Amino acid sequence: MDTLEFRLRGEYVALCDLLKLTGIAGSGGQGKLMIANGEVSVDGKPESRKTAKIRAGQTVCCFGQTVRVVAGA
Repeated sequence: MDTLEFRLRGEYVALCDLLKLTGIAGSGGQGKLMIANGEVSVDGKPESRKTAKIRAGQTVCCFGQTVRVVAGA
């Protein structure tokens, strides 16, 4: 399982944008479809809200890839 680290630039990032920015999804639309299909979990629980606010300390998993979200500089 691959683990990526994503550094926030603000207080949070929308889940669909996070998938796009990390390259897990090719576009925001594809990210929304992945979420709608139940392929994404946040902190080990399925997440169906496309624009869920993902904050530092949370972990997102999708298709065997894990993204740890950390606070920005």
